[in-house]
Order: sequence, then C-alpha cells, then structure tokens
Amino acid sequence: MGRTDRASLLIHVDPDVVYAALTDREALLKWLPPKGMLGRFERFDLRDGGSFRLVLTYEDASDAPGKTSADSDVSDVRISRIIPGHRIVQDIDFESDDPALQGTMRMEWLLHAADEGTVVEVLATNVPAGIRARDHAEGIMSSLANLAAYLEP
Repeated sequence: MGRTDRASLLIHVDPDVVYAALTDREALLKWLPPKGMLGRFERFDLRDGGSFRLVLTYEDASDAPGKTSADSDVSDVRISRIIPGHRIVQDIDFESDDPALQGTMRMEWLLHAADEGTVVEVLATNVPAGIRARDHAEGIMSSLANLAAYLEP
C-alpha cells in the first residue's frame, strides 16, 4: 500500500466558485497542470461514475522524466463520488510500464467554507512508491497555487 500525501490552501472566493473551477473542462486545463507542464484531455466526462483521460506534457523534460514517456504523464481518472460544492473523489491510474508507478491512487478534493473564502484540501492516498514525496508535494501545491491565481481577483 502506498503512502498518503496531503496539502491545502485558502482561496479567497466562495466555495461554489471553487467547485465550478474543479469541474469545468476549460478551467481545469488552465490551472490543474503544475508549473512547467501543459495539459490536454483525450476524453472528459466529469460526473459521478464518469471518467477522463489527462495527458500532462513537460515543457522541458530534461530534469523530470515523465511517467508514461520521456516528456509526458498520462492518467486515467475515474470519478468515484461527487458531493456538489464539497467533495470530488477520483481514482487515478498512471499509464506506465514502471511497476513502482502502478496501482490506483485516490485523490480527494475537499472544499471547506471559511470566513475569508474556501480552504481547498487535497488528500492523496495509496500514492505509488515511484512518485517521490517531494515531487508530489510540489506538484499538488503548484496546482493549488494555479487555482488561486486563476480564481482570485
């Protein structure tokens, strides 16, 4: 069984605005890819029981080889549960020949209303051993910072 990684960030907008950005295809492509990566969907059906296939491509793969190819990470994401405005649960499989990257990782996006906006919490469980903790933390925090920059005036 893999480890658990967690991160959170206060975003100064209402939870319904954050939730919309977590579920809109175009919004996700703008904020979800971590710094140094570009994203595209090969399919997209974000609803309870839905799924999507996300391809993240490194702008410069010389420092960070991809999980799927030298310059990309491909993941198949199943939506296990959605509680509108509060929680999105995703089960993620990385396309990789590396056994250390195989297995299903669960990511939960949790929204908590706060006086100054919304605390967005990301909880990743069963993180594959091949994903270094430092790299994963940097990636999650980069996505959260991108989300804040996308939403905050």
